[in-house]
Amino acid sequence: MYWQKEIETLDRAGLEALQLERLKTTLRQAGGSVYYGPVFRELGIDPDEIKSPADVRKLPMTTKDDLREHWPYGFLAVPREELVRMHSSSGTTGRATVIFHTANDIAQWTQLVARSLYMTGMRKSDVFQNMMTYGLFTGGLGFHYGAEKIGALTIPAGAGNSKRQIQLMRDFETTAVHVIPSYALHLMTVFAELAVDPRKDLNLRFAYLGAEPHSEKMRKRLEDFYGFQAFDSYGLSEMCGPGVAFECPHQDGLHIWEDQFLVEIVDPATLDPVPDGQEGELVLTTLVRDGMPILRYRTKDLTRILEGPCGCGRTHRRIERIKGRTDDMMIIKGVNIFPIQIERKLMGIPGVGNNFVIILERAEFTDLMIIKIEVRRETFMGDLKQLEALRRRIVEELKSDILITPKVDLVEPDSLPKSEGKAQRVIDNRKD
Repeated sequence: MYWQKEIETLDRAGLEALQLERLKTTLRQAGGSVYYGPVFRELGIDPDEIKSPADVRKLPMTTKDDLREHWPYGFLAVPREELVRMHSSSGTTGRATVIFHTANDIAQWTQLVARSLYMTGMRKSDVFQNMMTYGLFTGGLGFHYGAEKIGALTIPAGAGNSKRQIQLMRDFETTAVHVIPSYALHLMTVFAELAVDPRKDLNLRFAYLGAEPHSEKMRKRLEDFYGFQAFDSYGLSEMCGPGVAFECPHQDGLHIWEDQFLVEIVDPATLDPVPDGQEGELVLTTLVRDGMPILRYRTKDLTRILEGPCGCGRTHRRIERIKGRTDDMMIIKGVNIFPIQIERKLMGIPGVGNNFVIILERAEFTDLMIIKIEVRRETFMGDLKQLEALRRRIVEELKSDILITPKVDLVEPDSLPKSEGKAQRVIDNRKD
């Protein structure tokens, strides 16, 4: 049940004492970097004056722009010869950032992922197929090392080549996969093309979904089709990658591993802390990284702390499934809208397919939202009146949730662009 029971079930007082000790060590380590050293001296920050984890608020926040402006070695806190690996963010919201790891950093990260996978039920007897991109992206190697640490047979399949993925699952009796949710949806059409029923023809027990926000309805659609139990995984390159937070079998939020990360939720506008239970921006501080410690990092991810204990017995607090990023938010006619709101509605409507794209246009100073939605083949080729009724239903259901009326175009299956990486859900053609 537990990979590291003593840590996973540490009481709050013990956890905060461990955090305080590690925070002080982290500050001493970070003070040796080109970036943090001058900042600490200017602000008069002394690690010995930190008396509780809450004192982290005395420290300045760190942003992605800070990492970019001090590219590539400005945050390095050890000599370069102590580094063993470099990873990079995807760069989907601007220039990529790089993160450096020592051998100890890799070992700590591996333990986090192993802890997370073991918590969900992965054991040495499992066959794990990693369908994430390897290389600079953290998702591939992060999960790979964690699964190997447990002792599971690990298949480094990488992303793409859908028919080969399915063949690997069949030949090697894969029991667990790591996959981007939108790609798992795309694979459903390939299974149909090959006349393979994953519930009957495969041995899948678990799926680990990561790299992009997804709704509960999308998870349910995947679970119904594949017959596995899907777990939400949260991570970001600037912290380590996957393993920052993970669902337990109770699937009531994600346990964020507080022995390695100090957690804050702040109002993204004022940066003031918000009470537990209130939504805000997740801010994280690394507590065990040697090579490149990062303090009070603004993730731009929106979530909230879930109050109360978890039935699994773990004491690390839980965060709600990520709603989206502050920079993913679309403002249309003064209304704030997140792509996941639209996904949540679409995945619950019968006849809707597995892919959609949101196109934002501006005509005569008015913002327009156009949503192109794939529908199931039998729906698209069916009665035109029924197709129009489906289109009207989608418009009305979306309007009731996002408070504006989008233009909805229903298109045939597999006509929208597919991505083996993070799905590009929004195309913004508006000109400022």
